[in-house]
Amino acid sequence: MTETPTSIDAALDMLRSGGYVADRALATVLFLSLRMGRPLFLEGEAGVGKTEIAKVLASQLGRKLIRLQCYEGLDAASAVYEWNYAAQMIEIRAAEAAGDADRATLVSDVFAERFLVRRPLLQALDPDPAGAPVLLIDELDRADEAFEAYLLEILADNQVTIPELGTIRAAAPPIVIVTTNRTREIHDALKRRCLYHWIDYPDFARELEIVRTRVPGAGERLSGEVVAFVQRLRREGLFKNPGVAETLDWATALAALDKQVLDPQTVVDTLGVLLKYQDDIVRIDPARADRLIAEARAEAAA
Repeated sequence: MTETPTSIDAALDMLRSGGYVADRALATVLFLSLRMGRPLFLEGEAGVGKTEIAKVLASQLGRKLIRLQCYEGLDAASAVYEWNYAAQMIEIRAAEAAGDADRATLVSDVFAERFLVRRPLLQALDPDPAGAPVLLIDELDRADEAFEAYLLEILADNQVTIPELGTIRAAAPPIVIVTTNRTREIHDALKRRCLYHWIDYPDFARELEIVRTRVPGAGERLSGEVVAFVQRLRREGLFKNPGVAETLDWATALAALDKQVLDPQTVVDTLGVLLKYQDDIVRIDPARADRLIAEARAEAAA
């Protein structure tokens, strides 16, 4: 187990050691989250690196990563806990066969911890020799608003209350990262329990550093042109702008094609790696691709 960073610079170095190129503002709020023991609420467009922070944090600190992927209809049975009903029924039948008819004793037996099925939120409270885990609550905005109520107790007090058992508290509070793509607003009650940070698209210099760090197989000139092209593309009024994840995928794909520079035909042929909506893809015809390449090449050379 690695100790948490003792300064903002140490937090920056830790992220960079894990291949994550962060700005100082993000490193600052991450450091404060770790120092204060408060959940970190990360908001931003899809593909800007919110989820990756939790992965890098778990890897660099040597902690277990517990991920709760949110979706519509997510409830406590899937996220917190449920009872092993089949095993409980077997216990009841066995007790009846043995002539044990004491109702209070039977209820106590079937609602023992051995019948409890731990889901991610409850797993995050379990003690671990490697240290408190990193709990990633990913894309919370995809879950129903009612689900947020389940999170308030664990985010504020690092505990879960189970009516049949009582309150289960964490021996060591988990490191909690909550992410959202802002497809809907999250309730203030949840946000107040967290430190907040908005992750935006990176500027040219930082995105170029990200590509060079994560896709070393792409040549220096190709990396510069790819980043400049994507930066220009985000100003074209697309339905869905490509995120950093798509930039990395595209750079990887072009490197796999042994490309050294961009050309209009290759750009058009590989747009499906970069853009995920057909309406956006058809807008980037060879003529527009040629113009964007020229502008990107001039920016990359500047």
